Amino acid sequence: MAYSISTYTVKKWNLGDLFPGFDSPELESAFDNVEEQVASFEGVRNKLNQDIDADTFLDVVRASEESTRIVNRIYAFAGLSFAEDTQNQNAQSLLGRVQQFVAEMQNRTLFFNLWWKDLDDSNAQRLMDASGDYRYYLEEIRHFKPHTLSEAEEKVINLKDVTGSSALVNLYDAVTNRYVFKLEVDGEVKELTRAQLQPYIQGPDADLRARAYQELYHVFGEDGPVLGQMYQTRARDWHNENITMRKFSSPIAVRNLANDIPDEAVDVLMDVTKKNAKLFQRYFKMKAKYVGMDKLRRYDIYAPVVKSDKAFEFNDAARMVLESFSAFEPTVGELAQRVFDQDHLDSEVRKGKQGGAFCASINPENTPYVLMNYTGRARDVATLAHELGHGIHAMLASHHSTFTFHSSLPLAETASTFGEMMLTEKLLSEETDEAVRRDILFKQMDDAFATILRQIYFAMFEREAHEMIQKNASTDELSAAYMKNLEEQFGDSVELSEEFKWEWVSIPHIYHTPFYVYAYAFGQLLVFSLYQQYKAEGESFKPKYLKILSAGGSEAPEKILSEAGIDIRSAKFWQGGFDVLSTMVDELEKL
Repeated sequence: MAYSISTYTVKKWNLGDLFPGFDSPELESAFDNVEEQVASFEGVRNKLNQDIDADTFLDVVRASEESTRIVNRIYAFAGLSFAEDTQNQNAQSLLGRVQQFVAEMQNRTLFFNLWWKDLDDSNAQRLMDASGDYRYYLEEIRHFKPHTLSEAEEKVINLKDVTGSSALVNLYDAVTNRYVFKLEVDGEVKELTRAQLQPYIQGPDADLRARAYQELYHVFGEDGPVLGQMYQTRARDWHNENITMRKFSSPIAVRNLANDIPDEAVDVLMDVTKKNAKLFQRYFKMKAKYVGMDKLRRYDIYAPVVKSDKAFEFNDAARMVLESFSAFEPTVGELAQRVFDQDHLDSEVRKGKQGGAFCASINPENTPYVLMNYTGRARDVATLAHELGHGIHAMLASHHSTFTFHSSLPLAETASTFGEMMLTEKLLSEETDEAVRRDILFKQMDDAFATILRQIYFAMFEREAHEMIQKNASTDELSAAYMKNLEEQFGDSVELSEEFKWEWVSIPHIYHTPFYVYAYAFGQLLVFSLYQQYKAEGESFKPKYLKILSAGGSEAPEKILSEAGIDIRSAKFWQGGFDVLSTMVDELEKL
C-alpha cells in the first residue's frame, strides 16, 4: 500500500479537530449547545408512558445520542489536554468544569434512564425490537435495574462523584505524574520521568535495573502512606455505593456487570490462570540461565537475553507496524494510517505528560487519539502496534451508534493484542540475527507474563484489598498482603526485595477503574486462541475476525464470541491459551 506521509516523526498530537483551544468560542458554544439540547430533552418527560409508540421512543433515544456526542467531544478535549500535560492549570480547571457540567446534565436527563429500567418487560421488548442498532445499549441499561436507586439518590451520587472519587483520581494522577526519579548513569545523575526510567528498568545492565526499580519504589514509597490512603478512600467509596447502596454481591461483580461478562466466566479465567502460575515460574527459571544468573531477582524479569538492546527509529517503527497491519488486511493498514495523517498521535516524552499509553475513541465519526511515550525500544514498537490496534477496532465499528461502537472492556484488548502478534511475526520473519530472534521470543513471553499472570494477580490483590479495607486494614497491612500475592505469583523462581511492597500504589488502573485489569488477561488469552485459528485457517479466518471487531459493543461479548465458536465459561478454552504459551516455553528450552 502507498503511504501518504514519507517520514514519521515523534511529535505532539493536534487536538484542533476537537476544539481550537481552551478559550475558543467553539468550545463555549458546545457547552451552550448541550444545555439547549438537555432543556429540550427534559420536555419529553411527559411523553414517557407504557404505551409510547416506537417512533416517538426512537426520537428520544436519538436526541439523547446527539447530546452525548457533543459531551464526548468536550470531555475528550479536556481529558486529552490534561493527559498531554497534567500540570497545565487550564487543562486541570477545564477537566474539573467538565466533570461538574456532565454530572449536572446527567442529573437532568436521568429520568429517561430510570423510566426505561422501570418499564415492564413486554413493552421494553416491543421497543427494543424496533430500535435497530440501539437494542443492545438499551438491553444493557436494564441489566442494572436491580442495582438502581431512586432518582434523588442517583442525583446525589452523580454530584458526589465530582468532588469525591473523580477528584481523588485526578489528584492521584497530578501527584504521581510530577514525580522525578534520580538515577546515576555513567557517573552522571539524571532526572527522569517514569517513562524515561522505564528503559533502565528493562535494560541490559543488571545493576542499573536494580537501581532504577529501587528508585521507582523509593519515590512512590515516600508517598506510600498518602497514596495508600487515597486507595483506601477509593475502595470505601466503591463499597459504600455499590455494595451498601446498590446491593451488588461483591466489589468485582460491579465490573463484571459493566463488562456484561458472567461472574462464572471471570472466576474460571482467574482459577485457570492461578493454576498456570507454574508455567511462568518454569519460564523464569529457564530465563535465569540465559541471563547468567542462578536465580532471577524481581528486577530481572524483563531483562533482555541479548546484550545489544536494538534501538528503533520512530520512522522505522511506524513503517513496520503499518506494513504488518497491511499485510494482514490492507483496510486495517489504511485505518491505522489515518491516525498518523490526522496528527492524532502524541509520541513525545515530556515532563508532566501522562505516563504509559492509551487510545481514546471518542465518537464513531472521530478518528481515535493515541498517546504513548516513545523511547526507541522494541517494547515501544509493540506499544505502538497495540494502541493503533485499539484505534482500528473503534474505526471498524464506526458504522454503529455512539452508544454501541465502543467495544466492552474484555473484547477491547482483542485488536490491540492481535496487532502486537502480527508485528512480532513480521519482526521474526525479517530478523536474521539468531540472538535478536531469541530476544524477540523471550520478549513475547515477558509480555504474556505482564498481560496475563501479572494482571490476574493484580485483580486477586484488588479482591483481597477491598475486603481488608472493609476491616480497616492499614496501608502497611495492604503492602504486606501485596508481598504475599507476589510470593504466590513467583513461587521459588524469583527473588523478591522489600521495596516491591510499594508496587501496588504505582498501578494507576486500580485507582482509575477498579477490576479493569482482568480484561488484559481475557484479551491476551482470547487472542492466542484466535491466532491459532488464523494459523490453521489462513484467509478464511479473516472475515470471522473482522466481524468480531466490527461488532464493537453492539452485542454481548459472550454472544459475539460464541458466534465465533468460543465458550468463555469453559476452563478448556482458557487453558488453550496457556497451551500456546507452554509450546513457546518448550521452543525456548530447545534453543
